Order: sequence, then structure tokens, then C-alpha cells
Amino acid sequence: MDGQQWYGAYSGSDDYMERSIDLNEQLIRNRPATFFFRMNSDAMIDAGIHSGDILIVDRSIKAVSGKIIVAVINGELLVRKLQTHIRGVTLIAENKRYGNIQVDEFSSYVAWGVVVYAIHGF
Repeated sequence: MDGQQWYGAYSGSDDYMERSIDLNEQLIRNRPATFFFRMNSDAMIDAGIHSGDILIVDRSIKAVSGKIIVAVINGELLVRKLQTHIRGVTLIAENKRYGNIQVDEFSSYVAWGVVVYAIHGF
């Protein structure tokens, strides 16, 4: 060490340690409009969302085609990819075992919020 004495333990990560990471600060943009859900199906597994994952849902974000949303259809909460088109709305499952849902004029449908993060444990 070129004549220097070294005391104590050193970790290379100490160079990058400024302060701890606040997950609320990192993951929540609009606190009053943000909700947490636990995914309880594998309907979105091909999108990387597994049963048991925690979903962070922001109700202040506009639900547009291509976004993964929490939808309420006929009283049931579902997580699906939103696809809008000339004929209306389709809720797309990201698992071949599940069918897509075509929302028709007789359906009670609300795009409840947009999924912004999925927290997946190992």
C-alpha cells in the first residue's frame, strides 16, 4: 500500500453508499392515488407477473392501450393488458391458458388503475 497503513474493513460498495434507498420515494409517484395489490393468479405470467407478486397500482395514470391495468368487469377485479380498438376494449391475458375478454356494451367495466410495478420475490 505504498507506505500507508490501512485500518478497519473496507467494502468497495462504501464508495457508492450515500444513503439508504427509500422504496416509497422510488416507486410511488402519487401517494394518494397509489394502491398495493397481491396478484392471485397466473393470468399475466408471460408479462413477468406471477401469482403472489405485489402490484403497485396508480389510479392517476390514464389507462391507454398497451398498459397493464387493474380492471373491474362485472364486479370482478382482473389484471390484464388493455387493448383499445374501433370495436371497443379487449382485456388481454398474458398466459395462453386464459382467454381474452372482449368488453361489450352489456358489461359493467371500469379501468380501475394502471400497474406501474410488480414486486417479485425469489
